[in-house]
Amino acid sequence: MCWRIYIDDPKPAFPFLCLTVSGGHTQIVVCNSPSDLKVIGETIDDAAGEAFDKSAKILGLPYPGGPLIDKYAKEGNPARFKFPEPRVEGLDFSFSGLKTSILYFLQNAGTSLLHKEEFRATEEERQKFIDENLADICASVQDRIISILLNKLRKAADQTGIRDICIAGGVSANSGLRKGLEETGKQYGWRTFIPAFQYCTDNAAMIALTGYYKFQAKDFSPLNVEATARATW
Repeated sequence: MCWRIYIDDPKPAFPFLCLTVSGGHTQIVVCNSPSDLKVIGETIDDAAGEAFDKSAKILGLPYPGGPLIDKYAKEGNPARFKFPEPRVEGLDFSFSGLKTSILYFLQNAGTSLLHKEEFRATEEERQKFIDENLADICASVQDRIISILLNKLRKAADQTGIRDICIAGGVSANSGLRKGLEETGKQYGWRTFIPAFQYCTDNAAMIALTGYYKFQAKDFSPLNVEATARATW
């Protein structure tokens, strides 16, 4: 018996921009066709998903921490704490500096953002600070990661003139990113496309569809091909 599964969600028109965000990838891709994909921006260090998970680890949250940051962020004030946005030329991303600033912020129990003098909190003070401010910390961390992503995406849309914009990858399940893309799209006149939650993780449909388009394009690989987790086009 052969089963066919159709995804009836609205689809962007070629060319469109795709922000691919996961634990291993952070890329802006110009998609001209299923087989003509051009990366125009990518992370130079950590991926966005790593930034979420590593920040969660610093907070003492279990792995995977990204969904937990999203959960607590819904209850917090994203303007409570201010974290720096990295200055990276072009359309590339960087998250390692943000991760370091969050680490120092928590080591100082937030005092480094309030006072100029040197201060190092004890383990007990740090944990007390996290426990009392967890929702606001998560909301502030998430807000900065999302602003980094959307600021670069907005720049890419301006440079390319493309107005069909979509997101993909595990981090596209983040409620803050989904809401932020919708709001930014309305502000700048984009057509935005956000996948259903079940398509925001590694899944058989994703692999099968890629294989289908490669088969149509007669793009075959030899049996000795080597796999890579950070493929580029």
